[in-house]
Amino acid sequence: MIKRYTLKEMGEIWSEKNKYGTWLKVELAVCKAWNNLGVIPNDVLERIRDKADFSVDRIEEIEKEVKHDVIAFLTSVSEFVGQDSRFVHYGMTSYDVVDTALSLLIKQAIALIKPKYEKLIEALKEKSLKYKSLPQIGRTHGVHAEPVTFGLKFLIWKNEMERNLKRLEQAEKIISYGRIAGAVGTYAHITPKVEEIALKELNLTPSLASTQVLQRDRHAEVLFALSVTASTLEKIAVEIRHLQRTEVLEAEEYFSKGQKGSSAMPHKRNPVNSERITGMARLLRGNLIAALENNALWHERDISHSSVERVIIPDSFITLDFMLKETIKLIENLIVYPENMEKNLNLTKGLIFSQKVLLALAEKGVKREDGYKMVQRNAMKSWQTGEEFKKLIQKDNEVKKYLSEDEIERIFSIDSFLNNINYIYEKNYKK
Repeated sequence: MIKRYTLKEMGEIWSEKNKYGTWLKVELAVCKAWNNLGVIPNDVLERIRDKADFSVDRIEEIEKEVKHDVIAFLTSVSEFVGQDSRFVHYGMTSYDVVDTALSLLIKQAIALIKPKYEKLIEALKEKSLKYKSLPQIGRTHGVHAEPVTFGLKFLIWKNEMERNLKRLEQAEKIISYGRIAGAVGTYAHITPKVEEIALKELNLTPSLASTQVLQRDRHAEVLFALSVTASTLEKIAVEIRHLQRTEVLEAEEYFSKGQKGSSAMPHKRNPVNSERITGMARLLRGNLIAALENNALWHERDISHSSVERVIIPDSFITLDFMLKETIKLIENLIVYPENMEKNLNLTKGLIFSQKVLLALAEKGVKREDGYKMVQRNAMKSWQTGEEFKKLIQKDNEVKKYLSEDEIERIFSIDSFLNNINYIYEKNYKK
């Protein structure tokens, strides 16, 4: 059973308390590594473990004076640990702690958000099967094209979300690295063995090479995975917004009892959730651009990325977490109007069968160019007069030279468009 995570929990991952707690986890893992190598005595390590703590308020108070968050953090820890704090942060630089901890925080966030991917995939699967055989007009350029089934839309979205899940898992692998290699990544004041032991304790892999920081292509890949997912959610939301238009009304967001759509117009039922999802996708795309720009730093490191990441990484996870929750609710509670789908299928007076007629003429030996002219002149007349396309075809003497009345009847059947829907589903739902 998938646990129902809340937005509050995602917010807590990116809280100051959890951030400093993760920094402390890294520091203690390094202390353990030094202990394994005989630098920190057993009794000292035990005292450090027993006493190590921090105060967020105290860190903020110290930072106002020192203007350095890691120093403020270490000062607060030292006030709890006492004399043994000389071994805390031994041989390390700030980003040995910060970057390694950031990888852990991102992994926590991925673990929290991943079940929502899975739940949305399941919701899309359920709708794809439920509406597998429900005919609906397909649209290209916003204009009626040929029939599809409503379930096929959900099947396509399900496949895309499954790819998004794979991208998220790949991003998790890319970010599951740390570095404890000193000021410029050369291990000048710390042995590589410490990094190896500490990162194994933290379930991270040592970077093959680093500067003062892990290279930011890793973080950009995480933001890319989140942004592509957001674009899929936007795709779903935009489709539902279109289908909810008054002139279409083939599907609609759930409108709860007591809900109001407008302060001025009591009749309004607006696709507010879909519009909200669409807007938030824009935020994530903007964050991705910032993540890509963070990759180019001066020499072995500057801090131009730092202030950006304090915003874009937590905000992207929190935003996508909310978007997924909203999209799951949107899909699960979607109102569908099959009768309007049928009405819209017939809106163009049978023009959607034009390709069927063209191909039938070609099968009878008519040159494509000649057949196209026969079909198009009747189609344009139907557009202009509103007369049924089928009746025009039945009255066209040139067409009747090649197609019998029975053949025309078979051509104008919705089912003929959907003969291979089972093939598509069998590809996707192999037993």
